[in-house]
Amino acid sequence: MWLLRQSVDYFFRVLDFLIIARIIMSWINLNPYGTIYKLIYQLTEPILAPFRNFLIRLGVGGGFIDFSPILAVFTLGILRNIIITLL
Repeated sequence: MWLLRQSVDYFFRVLDFLIIARIIMSWINLNPYGTIYKLIYQLTEPILAPFRNFLIRLGVGGGFIDFSPILAVFTLGILRNIIITLL
């Protein structure tokens, strides 16, 4: 059971790291056709898109600052804690 908990924890930590990497990549001018950029984008977009759509429906998103990564990291943290507690 310990191994399963650790695996779930590492999975969510990797997701957090990828989202933070994407935030940092948006601040600096990287080649959007680069391999690492495309990989991080493809791994994080399925997670961030629903949060972005949710914020747009609330009237918060669509502006200069994208709050979807913050909401995603917060929600993933709550989800990680719930899953680990249930295990």
